Amino acid sequence: MADNKQEFSMERNLLLFFVIAGSILYFSSTLFPTATPPKPPARKEIAQAPSPVPSPPAAPAVKPGMPAPAAVVGAKEEFLDVDTDVHKVRFSTRGGVVISWQLKKYKDTNGKPLELVQPNGAANPAIGYPLRFAFTDKFPGIDANQVIYAHRFPTEGFQTIEFEYADANFRGKKKFVFEKSDYRVQVSSEAYVAGQPAPHNLTWRGGFGDATVNAPSGYVHSIHMTGPDATKGEGILGSLRDPRGQLIVRDGKAASSGTMVERGQFAFAGVEDSYFAAVFFPKLAGQPIELRTYSDSVKQVSDGNSEPHAGVSVGGNPANDFTFFVGPKDVDILRATDPNLERIIDWGAWLGWLAKPLFAGLVIVHNWVKGVAPNYSYGWAIVIVTVMINMALLPLKITSLKSAKKMQAIQPEFQKINKKYEGLGMNDPRMTQKNEEVMALYKRHGVNPAGGCIPLLIQMPFLFAFLTVLNVAIQMRGAQFLWVTDLSRPETIPVRLLPLMMVGTQFLLQKMTPTSPGMDPAQAKMMMFMPLMFLFFFYSASSGLVLYWLIGNIIAIAQQWFFNRFL
Repeated sequence: MADNKQEFSMERNLLLFFVIAGSILYFSSTLFPTATPPKPPARKEIAQAPSPVPSPPAAPAVKPGMPAPAAVVGAKEEFLDVDTDVHKVRFSTRGGVVISWQLKKYKDTNGKPLELVQPNGAANPAIGYPLRFAFTDKFPGIDANQVIYAHRFPTEGFQTIEFEYADANFRGKKKFVFEKSDYRVQVSSEAYVAGQPAPHNLTWRGGFGDATVNAPSGYVHSIHMTGPDATKGEGILGSLRDPRGQLIVRDGKAASSGTMVERGQFAFAGVEDSYFAAVFFPKLAGQPIELRTYSDSVKQVSDGNSEPHAGVSVGGNPANDFTFFVGPKDVDILRATDPNLERIIDWGAWLGWLAKPLFAGLVIVHNWVKGVAPNYSYGWAIVIVTVMINMALLPLKITSLKSAKKMQAIQPEFQKINKKYEGLGMNDPRMTQKNEEVMALYKRHGVNPAGGCIPLLIQMPFLFAFLTVLNVAIQMRGAQFLWVTDLSRPETIPVRLLPLMMVGTQFLLQKMTPTSPGMDPAQAKMMMFMPLMFLFFFYSASSGLVLYWLIGNIIAIAQQWFFNRFL
């Protein structure tokens, strides 16, 4: 996708295109009727569940009035790896933070392991690496994210890591419990300052998700969902993705005027991009938690420009206890994690009713096709579903053809009206009388002047629904088809073939479509330029979207040949 500061979004481009195209088709059929409508730090591999580094025994929890615990500190900075079936995570004992979090089953747009931590942002000391402490009330007299934490490996779970630091004034602990094949991680933290409980958050800032896409900042948002009994605070900005108003989404620009703070009984809170999410679920039902949304200026990998990325910190209590989901926005995985989590997939406020069943249909066809063509199954699913949609719309196309034939039949009478009022300017009062005679002619012969536009108008919801599916369904991310390496992105070859093929079929379809003998030459030339408009708007579109329109053109050519030959 193009840089969102310099160009319209793909959705706005397509909408603008169809407004222009629809206007041309409508006024052409009214005035001149036609027969038919036309990267992480270098890894130091550590064996699974290594022997713990000796550290002083953990001090008991400090209560008000108790003496400060004995000092607990790590000897030097070390890097500790956790390798599960789905995650590859690297921790640093400096701050007890995550410096790399990879999803093993996914690649970035360059074909490398997908890194969710963005070093361009996280390496900035003012932003920091994920899961660092962010204090909201009492502040320690040291930088709690730069000191060296002691660590140990308890035996619970597939692999568990604990970090602890304590001095005369500050004590902090973090614990991470991983499972072998689950995207959920149990995360807890505690902090005390001068023996008093210190409210704090855990952060994920400086970018999130696939940093190699073009203009990634436009896809990163903070998200939270209010619980059933929770109420929203004052001053909530950003877009409401759900009509019930419970799922609240913001981008980095929404928080650019300052950190946005909310506290409530949230079902979950975290950060997302188009295809992945890192979301905290409070373990204690009904416990208020705090979400802070930041706007972090981060240099983008794709173009080197600095853009505001949404970042978050979640917690707000002296002791936080979360289930932390870090994984793909896959419908089945989200639903299995928590029924509410499925709602973070943005199917669209207007066309969600069409996009969701369209995606479900693609998955059904994909499951049927993958046994025959496993590498190209989603590409063939798009082809087959496009054929099914066009067959379902065939009765409307036949109706449109009949309307075009009627328009062609009344050409002589229409030309008489044109000749009668020839030479009139658009502001001439007699133009009103001419239009009344034209409409009376249409009514007398039962002609709908916009009948030729109906198939195009019916196609538009499907086009935008396909665009939505390609933008949010992770199954489409990286799906291959013939020479196309990723159906959710434009072709990566120097000259994109699918848009050129689409325009070629558009020209052929237009040539096969009979035109009105009375069409004005200037209007005819304008119609000939329409396929070039398609090329302009579709050249940077997702390959899957162009494939959908190309197959629709091929089907329309076959149908038009049949109409011309037999009807």
